[in-house]
Amino acid sequence: MSDVPAPGLARRLDWRRLLPRIIAPVGALLLAALISSVALLISGDDPLSAFSSMVDYGTQPDSVVDILNKSTDYYIAAVAVAIGFRMNLFNIGVDGQYRLATLLSAALGAASFLHGVPGVLRIVLIVVVAMAVGACWAGIAAVLKITRGVSEVISTIMLNYIGGQIVAYLLTTNHLGVQAKGSNDVTTPLLPKDSWVPGIPLIPGSPAQVHGFLIVAVIVGAGYWFVLGRTRFGFDLRASGQNATAAVASGVNARRMVLYAMLLSGGVAGLVGMSQLLGERHAYTSSVGGLGFTAIGIALLGRNSPVGIALASLLWAFLDRSALILDLNDIPKEIITIMQGTTVLAVVVAYELAERLSRRAQQRRVGTVVAEPGTEPAAERSEVHQ
Repeated sequence: MSDVPAPGLARRLDWRRLLPRIIAPVGALLLAALISSVALLISGDDPLSAFSSMVDYGTQPDSVVDILNKSTDYYIAAVAVAIGFRMNLFNIGVDGQYRLATLLSAALGAASFLHGVPGVLRIVLIVVVAMAVGACWAGIAAVLKITRGVSEVISTIMLNYIGGQIVAYLLTTNHLGVQAKGSNDVTTPLLPKDSWVPGIPLIPGSPAQVHGFLIVAVIVGAGYWFVLGRTRFGFDLRASGQNATAAVASGVNARRMVLYAMLLSGGVAGLVGMSQLLGERHAYTSSVGGLGFTAIGIALLGRNSPVGIALASLLWAFLDRSALILDLNDIPKEIITIMQGTTVLAVVVAYELAERLSRRAQQRRVGTVVAEPGTEPAAERSEVHQ
């Protein structure tokens, strides 16, 4: 008798695994909306009116463009964090990594000795340098962890601070910065126009354009899915994170995997500021930064899945955009912060409950099958078939 389950049974088993993963985020969002509604009622505002205004404003063409542009940065930053999470590492230093990477790559891209270099090559050079700087900065934490046992949480937080001070030191008119006449802002020199990444007129009805770097974000997501989910390297990395002792016993160098994971995470983090640098501002400004901790929440919300992170990034960007209309309607925009925080917390709790319920249901199914007369353990069946 064949051991392959019938198609109907296979579909039923797939739904048993999939249903908790669908219910968990939906239930978390409903809980976040409920808590936000209570906060709105306490402040004397109508929750239905507030949510209706958010939806109406957030679905306008200009808002959709802004949401897509923000979610591009959020997505890349969250993927950088998720790479560490898959290795059971907490890369808290994404903020410092991409700020330093954006500054140095912007300064190099505008350097006079590169005048005459074709714009496409200049863009490639800027991106490669940004990834290299981000990887090297994250690599410091990796080396400290594998040689001295320093927690990457502590080291990356401290590297954030150090990186911020280095950026502040370099972004002055005495070093890499310039100050335009009549302005108090100090920035790096503007990149040549041939190295600006053109926008994409993606949303009808809006004169604004979606950053062309959105394509790179899609490539990053596809690469993240393939490398970590479909390659031997990704399997070794995930195995080292789940059980380093077992991974070492199977021939995997767990220390080397820590270094590779942090380098890869930092390299992706270096791309976070590229959409703003190449597609909008064309120079590094002091306003760049602040996405590192947001990326942690988005990665948790998306459960480290490339599709889940994409949906979480769009949700986060939508809430950020909706805060503008709440402020104009004299509704406390802090409601958005409450929604973001409670959504992440509720999703983490909901997924944990869903995983526990799924494991219990699976254990019950296995127990039922083993208890049936005439059944034998899977290991014995495989030996007999061999």
